[in-house]
Amino acid sequence: MRAGLVAYSFRKQLEAKTMTYEALIRYVSELGLDGLDTTVYWFPDTSDQFLATLRRTAYKNGVSLYSIATRVRLCQPTAELQSAEVESAKKWIDVAVKVGASHMRVFGGAVPKGASQEQAIAFAVGVAKRAGEYAGSKGIILGVEDDGGLTTTAEPTVEIVKQVDSPWVGINLDTGNFPKDSYAQVAMCLPYAVSTHVKRNLKTADGTAETADWDRLAGMFVKAGYKGYLSLEYEEKDSAETAVPPLIAELKRVVQKHSA
Repeated sequence: MRAGLVAYSFRKQLEAKTMTYEALIRYVSELGLDGLDTTVYWFPDTSDQFLATLRRTAYKNGVSLYSIATRVRLCQPTAELQSAEVESAKKWIDVAVKVGASHMRVFGGAVPKGASQEQAIAFAVGVAKRAGEYAGSKGIILGVEDDGGLTTTAEPTVEIVKQVDSPWVGINLDTGNFPKDSYAQVAMCLPYAVSTHVKRNLKTADGTAETADWDRLAGMFVKAGYKGYLSLEYEEKDSAETAVPPLIAELKRVVQKHSA
């Protein structure tokens, strides 16, 4: 496995423009990490010039831009909205190709008013199949993240991926997003995991927050045969500048231990 950082960890700095993406890439390199999950929300544009500069900066600093994280939402209730979301996915897939990423994060999206979970899954599957076909033609894997709405829990998230039934569509497994029983939820998703976000905390069986046991999680990933990035996504209140480095040191220890 490899250790990475999710750019969302520095969302405040990127939003305030006190940190550029080039600076973040250099910071990731200084931390001794392998890669950066490039949340696209704060790209100033998607011009070829900007994306080429980003890719060059990453190469010069020995950092892999292995994933981009988008706001694409699969669950759309009408044919018109579904087609629009597929087109949005295609746009970002092309961006992934240009920065050298092999993975793109998408959301399940909200369950439309009046729709059953079964209907919502069908909406999401329809979009994911079409987007996945295009992604596959470009060599990009789509990862559906467990992140609220339709994909709050493991069961519907897994069901979307199973119904799409494509080698180009899996789960971007965020270990800290489940509302309760996190370890059991992670275990359900692991056979379909194509990328990860790991957080400092997760939830117990009754929904109480507790510090995540990264050694336990890494052991679960190894047992499931996962090979890829374990990437920190920092969302706590303390400053990322002070909180991230010690967390990264711990993540690197865990990755090294369980990759031996």
